[in-house]
Amino acid sequence: MLDYIFGHDEVVAKFVAQLIPECRERGFGKCAAIGVINEEGNLVGGLVYRNWCPEVGTIEISGAAIPGTNWLSRRTVQIMYDYPFYQVGCQMVIKTTMADNAIVLRIMASVGFSLHYIKRLGGRDRDGVVGTLTVEDWENSRYNINRRRPDTEQKLEEAA
Repeated sequence: MLDYIFGHDEVVAKFVAQLIPECRERGFGKCAAIGVINEEGNLVGGLVYRNWCPEVGTIEISGAAIPGTNWLSRRTVQIMYDYPFYQVGCQMVIKTTMADNAIVLRIMASVGFSLHYIKRLGGRDRDGVVGTLTVEDWENSRYNINRRRPDTEQKLEEAA
């Protein structure tokens, strides 16, 4: 069973950056991160949140794991998006990937991201995709276990 660690932003961000070729050299800078650990307590994956813009309510997310690990469970996806939407207060999450990364693009589309193809986003010879996921998209996602905001549930009960 997987577990999650908070408060080790620098360690997790460095771990994730080493797994993403475009980030290895520069890292992520100022960020928050969630580590994914396996049953033995080893860090196998991580989620990095950066470029938080409170004025408009957006944040960027990156994630990666050791190849061959089964880290992207339904619970991991729930934590991945509950954190920015319900703990940070974002109204939209932004994720960038390369246009040839079919696995990540399939996952993003499945979660509910709107995908925007951008020529040369990955450099002169590599196109990219920017995905956007609003809080409403997340609330309606089939991967959202709660299927609605936790505080919305409480407000509905109070109104009854």
